[in-house]
Amino acid sequence: MLTNVAVLAFEGVAPFELGVLCEGFGIDREADGVPALDFAVCAVDDRPMRTSMGFSIQAEHGLDRVAEADLVAVPAIPRGGLPPEPVIAALRDAYDRGARILSVCSGAFTLGAAGLLDGRECTTHWMYTDELQRRFPLARVVPEVLYVDAGQVVTSAGTAAGLDACLHIWRQEYGAAVASTVARRAVVPPHRDGGQAQFIARAVPDCTADTLGPLLTWVLENLGEDHTVESLAQRAHMSPRTFARRFRDETGTTPHSWLTRQRVAAAEELLERSDQPVEWIAGEVGFGNAAALRHHFARVRGVSPKEYRRQFAC
Repeated sequence: MLTNVAVLAFEGVAPFELGVLCEGFGIDREADGVPALDFAVCAVDDRPMRTSMGFSIQAEHGLDRVAEADLVAVPAIPRGGLPPEPVIAALRDAYDRGARILSVCSGAFTLGAAGLLDGRECTTHWMYTDELQRRFPLARVVPEVLYVDAGQVVTSAGTAAGLDACLHIWRQEYGAAVASTVARRAVVPPHRDGGQAQFIARAVPDCTADTLGPLLTWVLENLGEDHTVESLAQRAHMSPRTFARRFRDETGTTPHSWLTRQRVAAAEELLERSDQPVEWIAGEVGFGNAAALRHHFARVRGVSPKEYRRQFAC
């Protein structure tokens, strides 16, 4: 169970991505029912570190604090040159003792320098995926995703994807309800479908579900109904072909994939907060029967509904 988080910082650290990790794990949300974590930002020494934005910060904790952490996180850092050797050693030691490792954006380059990406799927910001692959040819870089969970090592893409990865870890450790609470406090969705591909062609999208926003809200309020591309297109006053294209443009995924994930997320909440049988939950969220729920739940979450309830039931 995650109880202790250490963030590694050194010269050139990006303050926004450092802030993402502080937002993700460092805020006390006990009043909202979120377990408190022992959180620390750690550095090689107590000297001021110049950030990528030109101002300096100072960490209160040294690298000895990293040895206590269940999760060691690395924010975006300079890609050129090598990270300080003590940072590399701290990461390798943390990995060898079984701690989980997380990187945000270009923090993946530090993980690569420590040898933690060799033979492992990973990602970084879409602008840097080719460079990451060139510099660490033994890594298996996946450029089109928001984050990659390779078990002990989790790597995420750009800034917002770092928060996606934090929420993913909260969900794995403490369940959907806790992850949703953290997301709500940060005013972000608890889970985003799609991947980096939707940003590569146009770095600043000209819409984010602007057209379909009301429809998606309605679907979430009526998950138990039998939705099809045709029925949703009719409700949106579009042809099915136009609707499917607009849906992918605005959400980064297909209607079927989006709907499946929303139903799985709703099932998670019901598994945690109710003692209703799986068959009832399947009908409530729109899967129709327990077999369909078990299939999709296991594919998306990697565990059965029964096992999920055993771990996270309130």
